[in-house]
Amino acid sequence: MFKNYLKIAWRNLLRHKLFSFINVVGLSIGITAAIIIGVLIYYELSFDRSFPNRDKLYRAVTHWETKQGDFQNRGVTIPLMTAFKEGIPAVDAMAGFFSADFFRVENPLTGHKFEQIENAIFTDTDYFQLFEYKWLAGSPLRALSEPGQVVLTQSRANIYFGKASPGQVLGQTLVYNDSIPLTVTGIVADLAEPTDFRFSEFISTRSANMFGMDYLTKGEDWANTSSANQLFFRIGDKKRLAAIEGRLEALADEHQDKQALAEGTKRTFGVQPFSDLHLDKRYGVFDNTEHQADPIVMKGLAFLAVFLLLLGCINFINLNTARSLIRSREIGIRKTLGSSKRQLVLQFLGEAFLLTLLATILSLMLAPLLLHQFIDFVPQGVNLSLLRTPQGMLGTAVLILLVSLLAGGYPAYVLSKPRPALVLRGEMVSGTKGVALRRGLSVFQFVIAQLFIIVTLMVSKQLYFLSNKDMGFKTKAVAYLAFPYQEKSLTKKERLYNQLKALPQVENLSMGAKPPASTSMRATTYTVFNKDKELRIQTEILNGDLNYLKVYDIPLIAGRERLNDSIKEYIANETLVRAMGFTKPEDAVGTMLKMDTMKFPIVGVMRDFYQRSLNTAIKPLVLTGDPEKKSSWPAFNMLHFTMGSDSQKWPATFRKIEDAFALVYPDEKVKINFMDQTVQDFYQNERRMATLLRWATGFAIVISCLGLLGLVVFTTQRRVKEIGIRKVLGASLAELNQLLVKEFLWLVGIAFLIAAPLAWFFLRQWLQFYANKTELSWWVFVAGGAGMLFVALFTIAGQVIKTARSNPV
Repeated sequence: MFKNYLKIAWRNLLRHKLFSFINVVGLSIGITAAIIIGVLIYYELSFDRSFPNRDKLYRAVTHWETKQGDFQNRGVTIPLMTAFKEGIPAVDAMAGFFSADFFRVENPLTGHKFEQIENAIFTDTDYFQLFEYKWLAGSPLRALSEPGQVVLTQSRANIYFGKASPGQVLGQTLVYNDSIPLTVTGIVADLAEPTDFRFSEFISTRSANMFGMDYLTKGEDWANTSSANQLFFRIGDKKRLAAIEGRLEALADEHQDKQALAEGTKRTFGVQPFSDLHLDKRYGVFDNTEHQADPIVMKGLAFLAVFLLLLGCINFINLNTARSLIRSREIGIRKTLGSSKRQLVLQFLGEAFLLTLLATILSLMLAPLLLHQFIDFVPQGVNLSLLRTPQGMLGTAVLILLVSLLAGGYPAYVLSKPRPALVLRGEMVSGTKGVALRRGLSVFQFVIAQLFIIVTLMVSKQLYFLSNKDMGFKTKAVAYLAFPYQEKSLTKKERLYNQLKALPQVENLSMGAKPPASTSMRATTYTVFNKDKELRIQTEILNGDLNYLKVYDIPLIAGRERLNDSIKEYIANETLVRAMGFTKPEDAVGTMLKMDTMKFPIVGVMRDFYQRSLNTAIKPLVLTGDPEKKSSWPAFNMLHFTMGSDSQKWPATFRKIEDAFALVYPDEKVKINFMDQTVQDFYQNERRMATLLRWATGFAIVISCLGLLGLVVFTTQRRVKEIGIRKVLGASLAELNQLLVKEFLWLVGIAFLIAAPLAWFFLRQWLQFYANKTELSWWVFVAGGAGMLFVALFTIAGQVIKTARSNPV
């Protein structure tokens, strides 16, 4: 019986090739999107599944409630770690660690040096009691118990020691930062991917003194919070979590900054479930550069897949219900010969299943090609190998069944319903119920398509606005490079500075810290006295010499430039001046900023500029020099310069810069960064969104127009006799075109009336996330509606004109 169903279904598909093609293509687009999005969501939800008892793991975090808003930090103070180590009721195990990186690690046996080492942490044996690793050599109980010890992952050991076995690596020595020897006391296997725990080197916390970081072991400042200092713990019973939260609240109250509290700033400690680590963007994972999932984006992608699947299913429903009259005689004969309604339903569901199966096979061929188009947008670990796993095969099978039922369920019900006596007597007529349903589903398709068009236009408009709005400083023909990490020699810096200054293509040159806009910025809290009123203002700090403002073309609007870059004189931005309570920039000149017991004068005011992307507002900021040039952490760690207007000479100039850098730092590599590219990198998410929406819009339009084409073909075939009679009675080609076209175009118009207010509402909410945003222009909606109208007209015009020009005989 089943074989007979498939045979008949296959014959029907071959007999109606155009409708079969439309159904297969529409379904395959939706299934392709569902496969790729499903793989992506599964990947994001599968992070760190290898840790046992992950549902009982938590991370301690820090919150601040201020007058300016609420803020979060994934880190905690070091004394809180000490309190946990001394014992917190209901905590079974805890581990604190401190993120670190090193500018050089050397294997003294081979002489090989490795630069810019990342993914390292300072921790102790507690870490391996909380997070279980497979040990290839060494003991987790003793490996990090003493100073001068380091544990490596297998992959990091292979980098340092080549193909040596874990046993051979054990006991070897590595030299960190040119002078600090550490002994390898353990080798652990790399964690199964995907994971956020990408740490490859674990250094005993008692070694921190060797690196001049004794504050990691002796820190007693409850006010100093760093995102690099993180605390995890495990509990045996979730019911005890309330007791831990109560203890954290008590510790926060006990060590609250009284002055900050009086000014409206309250700090509290909280807990974050381990399962939220990869999904909660409020805190981040371990590093700002780490990939992290966005639940809002994941939900949006899921809705996108559902919508595209629905559009494909709507085509199937529309075309098959429209063809119900054509197949009514077949159904009547089958019922007369004894077919039950159940058998007919199974036959039509079999046709839907066969079409869905063909669409899925096509989707499996299209998915790798489409995924390649998003190679720059998806996480590196996402691939389609999941489909070859039992989970992937089961998910694909469930998807095929669901789509078959969704697409074929209603048509099977409609096609199996007619009474055979009426059909065979020719009394089967078309009612209005099926027509209304098809029109409603078509309107739904056009609503989705027009929503995509309008939203895509608006996102592109916002992206153009962000990419072209003045940042407040010069970005064209400006570049910067960093001195080697932790470089202490001022002599070498000045030598490189003078060599670059001698190059004719380098017009302005400055020594400083970060560029005006970057992803990281130092900040502190200054106390300001204005009219006997004491204010505490969170202020960002930018370091640069006397040429810094010239390089970036940032004008002074009041006061003067600093006398030199060795004394602590500040230039404030306009936002800081307003926060201090001054209405005129010149009134702020001479004001003292107090930090602890020290006071620093504001000698000038510079024009505001954006320190980050335009998504965020301008923050209070001061520019100062580098009064502690001989310190171990000098503020001047970059060179900034502007290039001549002749861009053809830039490559030659860059080669000269690289040669000069190699003379001063022969063992280091230089990377030249361009300021305009740095600014563009701020808007990667917006560009990804725009690209994704363009693809989604294209898919939605293709599916909707395929469905429209199918209905046009079916309708014109049914009205051939009517058209012939009208032509014989004198109807012109234009009148016939108008008669046939208006039946479909008014559906597009209704869809626009529904889509426009929906798009306006969603876009208005979306724009609220931006501190700087473009206008929600009326032309975006008009362009979206006109675009859909033009595409629909183009889709139906050929078939309508062909039918209208046919011979009336």
